Amino acid sequence: MSTLAWMSGALCAQVDLELFFPEKGGSAWEAKAVCARCEVRTECLSYALRHDELRGVWGGESERARTRMRRAGKASKTSDRSAA
Repeated sequence: MSTLAWMSGALCAQVDLELFFPEKGGSAWEAKAVCARCEVRTECLSYALRHDELRGVWGGESERARTRMRRAGKASKTSDRSAA
């Protein structure tokens, strides 16, 4: 599925996008609730991780959660290389 195709099916396209970019200290629970019902949540999260999206809620995950995922991924790649 192309990038544009999955984006057009995203539930976030039907609500105020500001919901997905809360101010510092603001809550992201409403955005995450929309993501939880979205059929393209996995594609969205993959896109955000591949493109190093640093702001907002993507695929139901916050900026902090995606940073942890990136770090964990880099750590596992490093471990894989050292085991070889």
